[in-house]
Amino acid sequence: MRYSKLFGKTVKEAPSEAALESHKLLYRAGFIRESTAGRYFFLPLGERVQQKIMKIIKEEMDRIGGQEMLAPVLHPLFLWQETNRDKAVGFELMKVRDRRDFEFALGGTAEEMFVDVVRKFQISYKDLPFNVYQFSTKFRDELRARGGLLRVREFIMKDAYSFHTGKEDFKKEYHRMWDTYTLIFERMGLKTIPVEADNGYIGGEYSHEFVVESKIGESRFLITKGSEVGMHEDVARFKKEEKNLDEKEQPLKEVEAVRGASMEDGVEFHNLPLWQQIKDVVYVDDSGRFILAVIRGDYEVNEVKLKNLLSLNLFRFATDEEIREKLRSEPGFISPAGIKDNLTKGVELIVVGDDSLRTVKNAYGGANKKNKDLLNVNIDRDYQLDKEGDIAMAQPGFTSLDGEMLFEKRGIEVGNIFQLGEYYSKRMKNATFIDKDGKLKPFYMGCYGIGLGRTMATIAEIHRDEKGLVWPDSVAPFLVHLIGLKGAEEKANEVYKKLNEEGIEVLFDDREDVSAGVKFADADLIGIPVRLVVSLKTGDKIEWKKRNQEKSELLVFEELVDRLKTAVFP
Repeated sequence: MRYSKLFGKTVKEAPSEAALESHKLLYRAGFIRESTAGRYFFLPLGERVQQKIMKIIKEEMDRIGGQEMLAPVLHPLFLWQETNRDKAVGFELMKVRDRRDFEFALGGTAEEMFVDVVRKFQISYKDLPFNVYQFSTKFRDELRARGGLLRVREFIMKDAYSFHTGKEDFKKEYHRMWDTYTLIFERMGLKTIPVEADNGYIGGEYSHEFVVESKIGESRFLITKGSEVGMHEDVARFKKEEKNLDEKEQPLKEVEAVRGASMEDGVEFHNLPLWQQIKDVVYVDDSGRFILAVIRGDYEVNEVKLKNLLSLNLFRFATDEEIREKLRSEPGFISPAGIKDNLTKGVELIVVGDDSLRTVKNAYGGANKKNKDLLNVNIDRDYQLDKEGDIAMAQPGFTSLDGEMLFEKRGIEVGNIFQLGEYYSKRMKNATFIDKDGKLKPFYMGCYGIGLGRTMATIAEIHRDEKGLVWPDSVAPFLVHLIGLKGAEEKANEVYKKLNEEGIEVLFDDREDVSAGVKFADADLIGIPVRLVVSLKTGDKIEWKKRNQEKSELLVFEELVDRLKTAVFP
C-alpha cells in the first residue's frame, strides 16, 4: 500500500475528549474516527488490525473444533421475552420495529438466537457436544460511551455457544476454552489474568473474565500473592474474622443517643469499635418491596451479591421520607430489632443479613427512633433474618478464605467465558435433545465472548511508547513500513515492488513533498514492526530497524527478506 494513496493519514492532535492514550494514538495514527458517540469507523489501518485479531481468534476456535456460522443482527423480540431478558437491567437493550410492526431487539448478545436455531433440529446425544461461533455486530445502549473503543455502543464480537448433554461434559469445554482464550491473547501480545466474575444478565452460575492488568481498566479485582486467578470485586469472598464470640450475651438496652446519623458518629458517641456497630442499608426493589440489608459496621454492602442472593435485577436506595413514612423508622437510627413491628399497613419488608453478623456479640446501633440507640444487640435473640448469606464487599488487606492477604488490581476485560447450564434451555420451549434413554432433556450450555475493538484498544494501550504505537507482529496492519528518501525514489520503488512479489505486507511512504523527519515520526506513530529506509546513504543496502529497538543495521535485500519470512513470525 502506498501511503500517498492511503485513506486516513496521521494528524498531530487528538480530540479534546480523548482521555486514554490508546484512544489518542489510534486517532492520531489514522486507525479510527468517531461517527456518533460510541460508534466508530475503522479506517483501513484499523480494519487491517481488526482482521488480524479476527484471524487469530478464528484459527484457535477452529483448532478446537469450533464451527463458524452467522446469526441475524435483528433478533425477534419474542425470543428475548421467552427468557424474560427483555426486562433485564444492566443490558441496555435496543429495540426497533419494521413496517409490519414486528418488534426486534438489536442483539447485544445472542444466546436466545443460538438456542432458537439449535432447537429447529432434532438433536440427539450423539450430536453433542458442539461449539458454534460467529463474528457479529453487537449493540449496547450504553448510558455513557467512553474510553474510545473500550466502552462503545456498537462493536464486533466473537461470541460462541456450546451445547452439551450435562455438567461434566460442559466442564471439559469450559477448561478447553479457558486454555484457548489464554493462547489467543498471548498470540496478540496480551498477558491475561482469569478473574472469577458475576454472570449478571447473561445468566448461569459462574463465569471468568480475561483481564489485562492496567491502571485505566474498569475491572477491579482482588488476588493473593502468587495466585494465577483473581476475583472480581462483585463476587470476591474473604474470611470474616471472629471478634468477641467469647463474651457473654448482655441484656438488650435502649439508651439516649443525641448524635449524628453516620457510622462514625456512632463510634464516637459510644466509644465502641466500628466492627461492633450494626450497619443498616435500606433498598426498594422494582416491585416496591423494601429490603433492609444488615451487615457488620466495618464492612460495606456488595449490591451485586445482594441482588444475586435475592434473585433480583433492580433496586434503589430508599429515601429518607420512605424510611420514615413506610418503615416508621429514622434514617441513621435504623435497626433490624423490632423494625417489622411498626410498618405502615401493606408495606412488605425483607431483612437480609450478612454472615459477618455472627462474628460479633453485644452489638450496638439504632433503635428505629431518632436519638435512640440499642446496646447489646444479638442475632437470633433480638432480631431474625429472612435471608442470610455473604453480602459483603471485599477490600484489599482482607484475608482470603485460604488465609492469604488480598491485593487490589485493575485491568481491562478483553474476553469472558460463562457457564449457562440450563438457564436458557429450561426457559425456551423445546430446547431439548434426545438422550440415550430416548427421553427429551434440556441442553447444558456455555457461552464465550471476545470484543474485537476492545481487544484492539487494549493492545494499543499496552504496546506503546512516547513516540506512538508499537504493534505486536501478529496484529500489525503491515509487517513493513518502507520509507523512500529524496534521491532514492527509483530504488525505493524497486524495493517496494520486490517486497510485494515476495508476499510481504508493506506500507510504502512514497510522499515526495514530506521531509525525512516527518516520515520517521509518522512511522513511529503508526507503529508497524519493521522500518526499512532506502536512501542515497544506504547505497546498495537497506536500513533495517525494529520499531521496539533503537539499533538499526544495513542489509542486502535477500537478507531482510529472509528475516521477514523467518524471524519476525516465529
